[in-house]
Amino acid sequence: MSNVANSTNIMWHDCPIQKQDRQQLLQQKGCVIWLTGLSGSGKSTIACALSRSLHSKGKLSYILDGDNIRHGLNQDLSFRAEDRSENIRRIGEVAKLFADAGVICITSLISPYQKDRDACRALMPKGDFIEVFIDVPLHVCEARDPKGLYKLARAGKIKGFTGIDDPYEPPSSCEIVLQQKRK
Repeated sequence: MSNVANSTNIMWHDCPIQKQDRQQLLQQKGCVIWLTGLSGSGKSTIACALSRSLHSKGKLSYILDGDNIRHGLNQDLSFRAEDRSENIRRIGEVAKLFADAGVICITSLISPYQKDRDACRALMPKGDFIEVFIDVPLHVCEARDPKGLYKLARAGKIKGFTGIDDPYEPPSSCEIVLQQKRK
């Protein structure tokens, strides 16, 4: 028995079917591919293209998209810094479960704070967390503005918007950087 966070008398229950058994069944390695970048950088588009490509190769993947998660699991969270951290913590825990199930879990999240991404990485065995920085300049994301959020933030109608009046901390050491070609 142990105490975990605010819970007491918790015991981990092991099952004879382990991660390697599920990976063998699926013929793939469960992992987390963590896409991070500013709003409008193309994270969701890239996540869908990657998932489609994996599917065409017979690989099982699932996308945890930031907006989609806020419709359910994280609908109780705001965009204040502490709620953003809790949002990422919860998604990290869910992604860990998907990877343990042998699924290639693709997250598509702004995840603006380095410490939160590092905490999610720490949940995973070494090599099972692949951080991908979608490095698109703010002015390009703002010009795209697919949801009209930058315009609202610039008008003062959205406070604490990442890249405008709340920081985005680019990854200090990620596995992959995708940069938009300069035109």
